[in-house]
Amino acid sequence: MSVNLRSVFAFAKEYHQKKESQKDIQYGTAGFRSHADNLDYVMYRMGLLAALRSRAKASQAIGVMITASHNPEHDNGVKLIDPLGEMLEQRWEQLATDLVNVPDSGLEAQVAKICEDEQIDNNEPAKVFVGMDTRYHSPQLSRAVVNGILALKGTVTEFGIVTTPMLHYFVTCTNTQNAYGLPTEEGYMGKLIAAFKALRGEQAERGNYRNQLYYDGANGVGSLKMLGFIKKLNGALNVKVFNSNGKINFKCGADFVKTNHRVPEGLPEEAALASGRCCSVDGDADRVVYYFTDKEGTFRLLDGDRIATLLAGYLKDLIEQCGVQLEMGLVQTAYANGASTDYIVNRMKIPVSCTRTGVKHLHHKALEYDVGVYFEANGHGTIIYSEKAKQAIRAASQDESRTEEQRKTAARLLQMIDLTNETVGDAISDMLLVETVLHAKGWNLHDWLASYTDLPNVLEKVYLADRNVIAVTDADRVVVAPAGLQDSINEIVAKFPKGRSFVRPSGTEDIVRVYAEADTRANAVQLAFEVANLVFDQAGGIGSRPVKMEG
Repeated sequence: MSVNLRSVFAFAKEYHQKKESQKDIQYGTAGFRSHADNLDYVMYRMGLLAALRSRAKASQAIGVMITASHNPEHDNGVKLIDPLGEMLEQRWEQLATDLVNVPDSGLEAQVAKICEDEQIDNNEPAKVFVGMDTRYHSPQLSRAVVNGILALKGTVTEFGIVTTPMLHYFVTCTNTQNAYGLPTEEGYMGKLIAAFKALRGEQAERGNYRNQLYYDGANGVGSLKMLGFIKKLNGALNVKVFNSNGKINFKCGADFVKTNHRVPEGLPEEAALASGRCCSVDGDADRVVYYFTDKEGTFRLLDGDRIATLLAGYLKDLIEQCGVQLEMGLVQTAYANGASTDYIVNRMKIPVSCTRTGVKHLHHKALEYDVGVYFEANGHGTIIYSEKAKQAIRAASQDESRTEEQRKTAARLLQMIDLTNETVGDAISDMLLVETVLHAKGWNLHDWLASYTDLPNVLEKVYLADRNVIAVTDADRVVVAPAGLQDSINEIVAKFPKGRSFVRPSGTEDIVRVYAEADTRANAVQLAFEVANLVFDQAGGIGSRPVKMEG
C-alpha cells in the first residue's frame, strides 16, 4: 500500500477547503465543538488524524465520534477515541489543534511532520470506526471524516447513528479481540440486558420500588436506542420514553434539568405525580440525572454526586459480604456538593480523591483503585474495575471454601461488572445500574434522597476581558493569580457557616465560573454574589457587575 501525501491536499482543495477567515480552535476534553457550518474542514482533518493515530498505535481501531453532546442543535463537534475506549492522549490533543489550524497550503507538510515526529509508517494498515448523533448535519460531516481517512488509505467502519458510549464500547471490544464483548449494537445491548435481567430476577417490584421509569431522551440518540432496549427488556423494566423527536437538547435533557433545576418540557402528566421516577440523558447519552416532584410540588434532583454515592455504597456492601479484599475509592471534582463528600468519607468510610474538572482527569485517578467510582455532578461517570479485582471476584464466585451466600454475592458482583460500561460514562448503562440498586434496596427516589441533605449551592458567571488572568491549582480549588485573590475569597467564605467557594476560568470563553455553597440558600446566594463581585474587581470584569440571584 502506497500513500501519496499530495492526495491530502488534493482532497482538501477539492472538497474540504478551510476559509482564510476561519479562527483558530482548540481540541479540549470534548474534542472540537462549534457551529456546524464551521466544521467541514475540521472533520476532514480529524479523519486524517484518526488514520495516523491508528498507525501510531500498531494499526488498532481508533474511534471518531461526531457529536456536540448537550450543546444546541445548530452546533456539532468531533472527538477521537483511543484503543481501549479512552479519551485521546493529551499529547495528541495538541497535534489535533495544530493540524486543524494550519492553512490548506500547509496541510500536507503538517501531516508529513506528524508522520516523522511520531515515526508513523504509512504502509501499515489504519482502522477507524465512525459514529454520529442524530443532528441533521451529522451525516454530511461524517462524509468529511470518511474522506480524510480514505485520503490516507485507511479502512473505515461506519456505525451510523450511535450513542457516544456505544462507539467507545465498539472500539474497546475490537482491540481486545472481543474479550470485552461483541463490537456490534446487538452485542452491546445483549451484554447489558443479560446482566440486568440476571440481577433483577423474577420480582419486578420490591419494597417502595415500582417498575415504572419516565425517560427523557433529550430528543437525541438516547431516545432512539432506549426504544430498542425496551423491546428486548420484555417488561423487566417498564420505561416510558418522552422527548424523542423534537429539537435536540431544547428545554430538555440532563444538562437542562441540572442547570435549570426543573423538569424538562414534555414530561408526561403522570410522571409529575409524587410517585413518578424520572431520568434525563443528554444529546449523545453519556450522562444521566434523576429527579422527581415531591408532595409539596417541589422539584428534587438526584445528580451525579447522588448516583456515585448510591452505587459506591452498594458495591462496598457486596465486596464486604463476599469477603474479597479490594481497595475502593470514589473520585469527585470541586463541584461535588460538600455534603456528599462528608457522607462518603464519614458515613460510608470510602476514600475520596478530588481532581481537576474534566472526565479524563477523573478516569485516570479512578484507575489507581481496585474499584474506582467516578462521577461529575452533571451525571457523567462510571465504575472501573482493575484486572486484580475481576480475578479476585471471579475466584470468590467459584471458591468452595466460601459460603454459598458469599459465592452468590461474588456472582452478583460479576453481573454488576457486566452491566457497567467501564470505557466511559454511559447514560443507559448507568441508568440500569441505578435501577438495579434501587430495586435491590426496595427504594423509591424519596428513600434515595433521604441518604443525606445537600448543602444549598449556587453557580455564577463573571465576564472578564481575558480569562487567562486567573490561574488555579489544587484540583481547581485554589487561585494562584491574580495575587491576593484567594486570600480575599477565604475572608469572605469564613463569614458563612459551612461556606465553600472557588472560581474556575472557562476553557473556551472569557468567563469565570464561581461556585458557592453554604448552610442556607440565602447564604449560598450571598456568598456567590460577594465572590463574583470580588472577581469582577480584581480580575478585570467587563460588562454589567454581577447581581444577586433570587433567594
